[in-house]
Amino acid sequence: MFMRRTILAGIAATLMAPIAAFAADLPDLKGKTVVVVTENAYPPLQFIDPKTGKQIGWEYDAMNEIAKRLNFKVEYQNTSWDAMIQSVSDGQYNIGMTGITIKEDRKQKVDFSDPYMRSEQFMLVRGDESRFTDAKSFAAAKDTLIGAQPGTTPFYTAVYEVLDGNEQNPRIKLFETFGATVQALKAGDVDAVLTDGTAGKGYVDSSNGGLKLVGGPLGSEDFGFIFPKGSDLVAPVNAAIAALKADGTFDTLNKKWFLDYKMGQ
Repeated sequence: MFMRRTILAGIAATLMAPIAAFAADLPDLKGKTVVVVTENAYPPLQFIDPKTGKQIGWEYDAMNEIAKRLNFKVEYQNTSWDAMIQSVSDGQYNIGMTGITIKEDRKQKVDFSDPYMRSEQFMLVRGDESRFTDAKSFAAAKDTLIGAQPGTTPFYTAVYEVLDGNEQNPRIKLFETFGATVQALKAGDVDAVLTDGTAGKGYVDSSNGGLKLVGGPLGSEDFGFIFPKGSDLVAPVNAAIAALKADGTFDTLNKKWFLDYKMGQ
C-alpha cells in the first residue's frame, strides 16, 4: 500500500497557471455518478477527522478535483483493505483509492491509473525506542515484533526486506487495518510498523514525541487509483491526473497535507 516523495518547489508560480487552460481539453462525463471506495485508514491520504468525524485527506481532495474537472458526481463508500482490490475487480465500485501500490500481480485483477504519487516506506517506532535504529538492527533484535496488514506492501517489505523471507514468520503480527497496527505500536504490542514516509510524518507530528521514524527508506513505489478491468474511466482520470500535475494542483495538495496539516490539532 501507501509511501512517498519530495514536495516540489515552485508552488506559488504554478498556481498562476489558469486552470481552464488545462481543463478545456478534458473529457466531459456529463454528470454521471462514479462510486469511489476507500478504507479511511491511511492519514494523510484518507482518514476520519477526529474533530468533525468527516472523511478528509489528500486523496479526497484530489478525487473531488478530478470529479469537478471531468464533470462527474462522486459517491464515496468504504471497505476494508482485504476486500478492496477484489471488490473493485468484481465491479462493486468504479474506482478504489487507498494508497494502492501499482504492482504487476495486481494488474491481473484491476486496471491502474497513471501514478499520482511516489512513496517510500520507513519504520515507525515508539519515541523511546533504543534497541534498534534501522531494518538491519531490528532484524538482529530477535525479541522485537512488527505489525502489518496481510497482503499489503508494508507486509511484503517486512517479510523480504526486513526479516528472513518467511511469510509465516511469528515476528510479524497481523492486523485488519493500518490504524490498528499503529495503536498496537503505541500500546507496546508490536515494536515497529512500516509506513509511507509522509503518513508516518503525520503520526509523528501528532504524537507529542510518542512516535518517531528510524532508518532510511525501504524502496520507493508508485500509487495509483484502481478500476475494474477495461473501465472506460481510466483514460479520463489519467487525463485529469496529467492536468493536475501540470497546473500545480498536486503540489498544492502536497503542501496542504504533508507540510501544513498537523494531525490531531
